[in-house]
Amino acid sequence: MSHTTTLDWTAVCTLDRLEPNRGVAALVDGVQVALFHTVDGLFAIDNRDPVSGAYVLSRGIVGSRGGVPTVASPLHKQVYDLRTGDCLDLPGMTVARHDTRCHDGIVEVRLRREG
Repeated sequence: MSHTTTLDWTAVCTLDRLEPNRGVAALVDGVQVALFHTVDGLFAIDNRDPVSGAYVLSRGIVGSRGGVPTVASPLHKQVYDLRTGDCLDLPGMTVARHDTRCHDGIVEVRLRREG
């Protein structure tokens, strides 16, 4: 998907381009991001699976565990909390989470950079 940058927010696509409960990969300022639109809202995490190192989380299975919106890695099935990036199966394992918003029908992502 193409994008433009305005301040810290990057426009990724229109909201209607996101299928409910399916992920999509986007390149945001050089970072592969997995973007999800669920009944709980919009979520963005790094697309890189921290267990395998493969860029596949956007192809994961979207669901929930105990009311928590999740995505399961398509490779080894570890489940990640879309709100925090924490792995629910491997304590201490996380994937970076990024800010999302929808402004005038446009989905925008702001990277959270460590440091």
